[in-house]
Amino acid sequence: MKVAIIDYGMGNLRSVLKAVESLGGIPFITQKQRVIQESDKIILPGVGHFGKCMQNLKQMGLIEILNKEVLEKRKPIMGICLGMQLMMEHSEEGDVDGLSWFKGNVIRFHVSDKYKYKVPHMGWNSLNYIKNEIKHNIRNEYYFLHSYHVTNVNEKDILTTTVYDYEFVSSIQKDNIIGFQFHPEKSHLQGLQLISDFLNFANV
Repeated sequence: MKVAIIDYGMGNLRSVLKAVESLGGIPFITQKQRVIQESDKIILPGVGHFGKCMQNLKQMGLIEILNKEVLEKRKPIMGICLGMQLMMEHSEEGDVDGLSWFKGNVIRFHVSDKYKYKVPHMGWNSLNYIKNEIKHNIRNEYYFLHSYHVTNVNEKDILTTTVYDYEFVSSIQKDNIIGFQFHPEKSHLQGLQLISDFLNFANV
């Protein structure tokens, strides 16, 4: 199982690589189109600035190859944190368009009490399951680190929501494309189970 972990100049790459390795996958941190084409699965990790990330993806010539592999060949891809946000239409962060694989936008948290609810939202939080595709009989807490979240998503694409002052979408899926706002690679056994599910997910 060859897994291309997209290196766009930022992101939590090493921990994702180690998580995939621990599950028996063969991960490659890469910017090379050939490696992406030859992979069985793709992971788009993310920690950083939306605008800068989209700029890097364009400069590296990766948007066209990602669109071809994901939309035309329907290769499974997982977006993590910023990687999930990049799949949306537009983000407030940098006022930049995203990959537009999902309907919806990315906005900054607008909390009612800035002392009680610090931004970024950082630490462990639980999931409210809209669908049961990623639900397992293990600890329902996952690690979050983000200042922005997605909104105006098609209801049919929402897997889970999470509450931090208010309810926001914390994972999405459409056919071969899945995104997690939280970090499964930092979420112990329950996170590894989600990555394992992805590695075992067949092409649609």
